[in-house]
Amino acid sequence: MALATVLAEAQFKNIQIAVHKPGMRYAPVEPSIVINKKNPDNIVAGVVLDRAIHTHDGGLSWQETVLQSPFGVYGDPALVSDAKGNMYFFHLADPSGQGRSNDAWLDRIVVQKSTDGGKSWDEGKSIGLNPPKDQDKPWPAVHPKKSQVAVTWTQFDKYGSTDPACHSNILFSQSSGKKWSKPVQINQNPGDCVDDDNTAEGAVPAIAMDGKMYVAWSNGGYIYFDRSFNGGETWLTNDLVVAEHKGGWSMNIPGLDRCNGMPVLMVDNSPSRMQGTLFLVWADQRHGADDTDIWFSRSTNYGDLWTQPVRINKDGPGRHQFLPWMAVDQTTGYLYIVYYDRRAYEDNQTDVYLAYSTDGGSTFSEVKISESPFVPTPDKFFGDYNNISAHKGVIAPIWTRMDNRESSVWTAVIKQDQLVKK
Repeated sequence: MALATVLAEAQFKNIQIAVHKPGMRYAPVEPSIVINKKNPDNIVAGVVLDRAIHTHDGGLSWQETVLQSPFGVYGDPALVSDAKGNMYFFHLADPSGQGRSNDAWLDRIVVQKSTDGGKSWDEGKSIGLNPPKDQDKPWPAVHPKKSQVAVTWTQFDKYGSTDPACHSNILFSQSSGKKWSKPVQINQNPGDCVDDDNTAEGAVPAIAMDGKMYVAWSNGGYIYFDRSFNGGETWLTNDLVVAEHKGGWSMNIPGLDRCNGMPVLMVDNSPSRMQGTLFLVWADQRHGADDTDIWFSRSTNYGDLWTQPVRINKDGPGRHQFLPWMAVDQTTGYLYIVYYDRRAYEDNQTDVYLAYSTDGGSTFSEVKISESPFVPTPDKFFGDYNNISAHKGVIAPIWTRMDNRESSVWTAVIKQDQLVKK
């Protein structure tokens, strides 16, 4: 695979969709975004803690809905759309409303459903309640054609514990209707409970057109992979190692209180020649603590073999690229990766870049999509991820920026023909 560096001069309109307003418990961070599979003009975003922001006119105007649930609405928003256009908003639980001060915090994963493009949401379904264990960091996937939704997450014996006997494991559950399946543990190698490099975290699932299911996560300096060929009933008896996660998933980035490089897994369900191919993106510091990079690998044989990691960012050494996320436009097979980038500066000024590939990841081009740089501060929580969605030639990256110590969430609605020149 080759990397083609194209630093385009075109600028895309940046749209601010969330700021820290009175009544919000926390400043907006950790954004997730999804384009409606039935209507690409309908885009829904989620931010910490309980805000769903939606547009029905392709990003010209945005409205906000506050989610409510008897299970509480806490962090780690993750959104997905099924083939019928239903939206699902996964998040952490906080039934007491008291956060970390109450033992009920993180007692389950919650999913809320919208059938009207994000304008309203049901009260939510409970997934994985298993006291006194804690449930954290969910991420969903949907079958490209069927009404099948899956979610993976980390279960902690006790979140944050330094007890060597405390374990973290990757759990899986799915639903084809109202009921969610009993969670199953899919990993064999547990992590610790510290919420650091040796914790099993960052599980991202993917469902192929033929129903095969895949999951990748990080633990102890390696990226692991598992799969099910019978609809999630059984999984491999051994965790497969995809790549070495050099430096671990928890990284020190100047200006951030914390930063991770957890893997993002996607499968190509498009009608392209790459249908069935698995794609993996992550960040690590194999070139040193002052040089974080974005890496890409793919598999064309169900995860048996993976290509050698290829560096996405083609800048010189000594600069940071971090917090990547990936989307596959399942109508074209085109890949899109969003990430932060400091190649142009010697300090902590930060841009947002988009890399894209029209040939299944054989080559990538890069373009800066943020209108101006920003500078984060380490005493303010910046969030653990960004996100991106792509469908029918519409690309919607979403990211957090920080100005004057206040975070805000931004997006840009980009059309494929603005990037890809035929």
